[in-house]
Amino acid sequence: MPRQVDHEGRRRLIAEAVCRLADESGLEGVTLRDVAARAQVSMGAVQRCFRTKDEMLVFAVGYVGERIGERVRARIAGSPAQSAATALGHAAAEVSLLREEHRAEARVWLAFVAQAAVSEPLAGTLKANYAALQESFARLVAEAAQDAGRATPLDPQREARALLALADGLTAHVLIGHLTPHEAQDVLHAHLSGLWTHSG
Repeated sequence: MPRQVDHEGRRRLIAEAVCRLADESGLEGVTLRDVAARAQVSMGAVQRCFRTKDEMLVFAVGYVGERIGERVRARIAGSPAQSAATALGHAAAEVSLLREEHRAEARVWLAFVAQAAVSEPLAGTLKANYAALQESFARLVAEAAQDAGRATPLDPQREARALLALADGLTAHVLIGHLTPHEAQDVLHAHLSGLWTHSG
């Protein structure tokens, strides 16, 4: 009886190999041949999963985005008693990829963002990831503002967009050594605190 191939499992294995190579030398270092070698599968196996390099990269960035999204959801759901403001702080910290164990993921994410500037398929996947995160953030911003009893209403969507942009900026500044993770956390905390304490 022919051996069953776990197609989705193999695609994820290949995505992991793409991420390791991108972490080491950027996306220019990602070739189908090198990915096959790193994933310990044949070139044919890679080509059966992905018809083109672009298709492989789109899947890989979706895979990274999914992992980050799962951590955000876990942080929000981890303590049902936490306030919306606390949940938002945890979620924003996850998206900023400031912790040492997420440094490789941060390098890979920014490599994908840079490549997406010249790749419409990658840009489409990233936009979908950001849209989902923005909705989660906007919901938490609205809840937290209500809890804080602000005199002047916030625009949750605008604040969510600003927070996502801040998170990406902090990721880049920590990666190049302009900020320490602690300094970046401080910037994030100050920004969020300002949302709930300003009256207008």
